[in-house]
Amino acid sequence: MIRNIFIFILGASLFGSCRATKKIQSAIVKKDTSTVLLPPADTGHEDSMAVIREQYSQLVKNRIDFTSFSGKVDVDYEETGGKKLNVNAELRMYRDSAIWIRITAIFGIEGLRAYITRDSVKILDRQNKVYIARSVAYLQEIAALPLDLPSLQDLLIGNPVFLTPDISSYSKSAGSISLHGANNLFKMMITLGEPERLLRSAKLDDLDEQRNRTSYLTWSDYEDKKGVIFSKKRVITVAEKKTLEIKLNYKQYEFNETLSFPFSVPKNYKAE
Repeated sequence: MIRNIFIFILGASLFGSCRATKKIQSAIVKKDTSTVLLPPADTGHEDSMAVIREQYSQLVKNRIDFTSFSGKVDVDYEETGGKKLNVNAELRMYRDSAIWIRITAIFGIEGLRAYITRDSVKILDRQNKVYIARSVAYLQEIAALPLDLPSLQDLLIGNPVFLTPDISSYSKSAGSISLHGANNLFKMMITLGEPERLLRSAKLDDLDEQRNRTSYLTWSDYEDKKGVIFSKKRVITVAEKKTLEIKLNYKQYEFNETLSFPFSVPKNYKAE
């Protein structure tokens, strides 16, 4: 069960993490329930594009730049049918180099440990005494998207990895603004709070009608820690054949410290 949760965290969290194509299919945004302000054919077009460029540049400006990151996270998992689980996760990573994750359940018993690099994914399943070693393509298999280590790190740190500068339109409501666009895999709507321009939510709809996935991510409880604006609470909801929800609550975190990544395979573990 814990291994399934780990895989879901990666797969669901990365649903929107692929690189966007340059062509935006503006016709797709008409499915959104909000009022979309499409750039008109006259001079208003330039005004609309100016708003989009300004919002996008501010969002990019708020990206978290880091050398290393560590954190402790409470993870609540729930899926259709009432299946629930609460675990604790310890996360460490060096930018563009490695991610280390340790998941523990009740009484602090370790259930899983993972080590992800640019080339590989290694997992110790403590419950079943199993060692799993795969190429980084394993991440792509989980989410059916072209993923890599940097995009996963951006997602975990709270950066908007799924945002493309080729936004086709925007919409406004009280206290927020939403940017609309699409790539060859999904339609997206990114909502920012005003006036701070911090991420509030991202709605991603799969364009593959056979999959018909919808993913909704939220960021909240922002904190300014030594000049870094960090979201301590995240919610990831994915609906396909069933609905799954994961709540991430960062209880502790630090930036730019020296870290270790302990990972060794016990002799009595079998390879899978």
